[in-house]
Amino acid sequence: MRQILMIGSLVCLAVAAGCSSSNPPLRTESSSSAIRAAEEVGANEVPRAALHLQIAKEELDKANKLAEMGEKDRAASMLQRAEADAELAILLSREQAERSEAVQAMERVRQLQNANR
Repeated sequence: MRQILMIGSLVCLAVAAGCSSSNPPLRTESSSSAIRAAEEVGANEVPRAALHLQIAKEELDKANKLAEMGEKDRAASMLQRAEADAELAILLSREQAERSEAVQAMERVRQLQNANR
């Protein structure tokens, strides 16, 4: 009977220890995918976008370090900042591309106007 109680106690202790040490992993997918998207749209080629892309990468690294230190709330906040900076890099890249297209369109209009005179 003593052995059964001792084994039961050890099993309960092992289960309790296993449950208490499980920390959910840091969810970096959203921030990482936003950073990849910024790279794919050419954020590295646009100076302002490249700055925000670099900031996003640094914030992602910092979030991982904070999570390793057990500061999950600060890490989650840093991930949100990383995602926001990556999205800003995407928007700045698109703005630059659209601005370039607009300039080219205006130049074509001028050429057509000059050709019709």
